[in-house]
Amino acid sequence: MFKVIQRAVGPASLSLLTFKVYASPKKDSPHKASVKVNELSLYSVPEGQSKYVEEPRTPLEESISHLRHYCEPYTSWCQETYSQTKPKMQSLVQWGLGSYDYLQNAPPGFFPRLGVIGFAGIVGLLLARGSKIKKLVYPPGFMGLAASLYYPQQAIVFVQVSGEKLYDWGLRGYIVIEDLWKENFQKPGNVKNSPGNK
Repeated sequence: MFKVIQRAVGPASLSLLTFKVYASPKKDSPHKASVKVNELSLYSVPEGQSKYVEEPRTPLEESISHLRHYCEPYTSWCQETYSQTKPKMQSLVQWGLGSYDYLQNAPPGFFPRLGVIGFAGIVGLLLARGSKIKKLVYPPGFMGLAASLYYPQQAIVFVQVSGEKLYDWGLRGYIVIEDLWKENFQKPGNVKNSPGNK
């Protein structure tokens, strides 16, 4: 259909070179209709139905599958725990970095005060020998007393907040004990102590 005008002949190394080839249609051939893309054999769909056949699993694939199914609850638990603890750990790291920056640029007189407060805790630990309750009460008490001498405003706020919390906890404990007392020690047949029979 087309005739090549220029031909190239040379060694094999020249085959890597690019060159132009000019072609012209034959003048005596009648003009044929163009072929559509879907009519080309390259794009034709082969007849017949294809069927998917799954290859049988090897013993190695079976053992890996069993291992994955066995470990799946543990890996999901680890992912859940990680997603829950990640924000807490990030806030802890931020608090540590903030504390480090504060200690690097501490206000004047901070470290001597910190030393006195720590020394008060050690004195409380030494005075609390022999009793576990004293070991729990004396060191924090002495450290709190020393800290309140240096930071009175913060100590007042701390005492107010902790006093409210202690009062709330005490009230809750009183209510729980009262409910337990009523359930266990006051029976419906016991009419001697009831207020209506005086």
